Amino acid sequence: MKVTLTGATGFIGSHVLTELQDHGHEVMALVRDEAQANVIAARGATPAVVDLYDRPTVASVFNAADAAIHTASPGDATSANLDSAVADTVIDAFAGTGKPYIHMSGLWIYGDNVSITEKSPLKVPALVSWREPIERRVLGAEGMRTMIIGAGVAYGDGGGALPGLVLNSPRDEAGNLIMLGSGQQHWSTVHVADLANVFRRVLETDSAHGYYVIGNGVNSTVAELTEAAAVAAGAAGAVPGSDDEARARLGDYFAEVLLLDQGDDAAKARAELGWRPTWPTLVDEFRNGSYLKS
Repeated sequence: MKVTLTGATGFIGSHVLTELQDHGHEVMALVRDEAQANVIAARGATPAVVDLYDRPTVASVFNAADAAIHTASPGDATSANLDSAVADTVIDAFAGTGKPYIHMSGLWIYGDNVSITEKSPLKVPALVSWREPIERRVLGAEGMRTMIIGAGVAYGDGGGALPGLVLNSPRDEAGNLIMLGSGQQHWSTVHVADLANVFRRVLETDSAHGYYVIGNGVNSTVAELTEAAAVAAGAAGAVPGSDDEARARLGDYFAEVLLLDQGDDAAKARAELGWRPTWPTLVDEFRNGSYLKS
């Protein structure tokens, strides 16, 4: 299948690229500059240097593909505008064609919930308040097969923004990492290779449609994660922080999502896609894996 992919040089997108190539798909990666194009070409995919806000050009690339996957995200205040631009363009290109479109999302939109499923009510924090209307728009487009991948915290291969944040937590005078809040909140997590496998499975499964909640079901507490991160970081240990400290350090909006108490139930992906997470947990990765200092 000819697949157009955004974010192919990013943490998640680069693993999606590998998964697609390993299973015989031909990938056209949309990149922002020649340096990224060279990276993509070296990996055996076809690069296209485009501005994702250039709807006519992006639409022409989408039109030439059998499917599209969107994982690109600036991770800042422009994320909403970028997602909206790509969503509008793919609707223009794919509506009425039956082609599959896979859109990257996350679980923060469900708020505090330790057993999140696709049917859970949304309790959207301010930081990600823009996601739901965009996702509703692409899901409502007629004549295209849309999948929204709502993933927990992605980790693995020594990467991921939130594992990095935990590893670089401030330390107290005794050299202990300071947890985000009390540390009793749970995080839904998923190894990036397991997550990439979901993208490929929904692409290849003609009956796949709608939201998919994706996590490995371990749902460790932040205390457990920070204690394990202390091993990787060479810290003395880990101690509880406070909600006020987290807000002062990260700002109210970002702290709000990191203090959410969340867990996942990926039963739909297991039943419909035959998906099973197989990679080590984030606790194991911190203690024994790719995050350890050499």
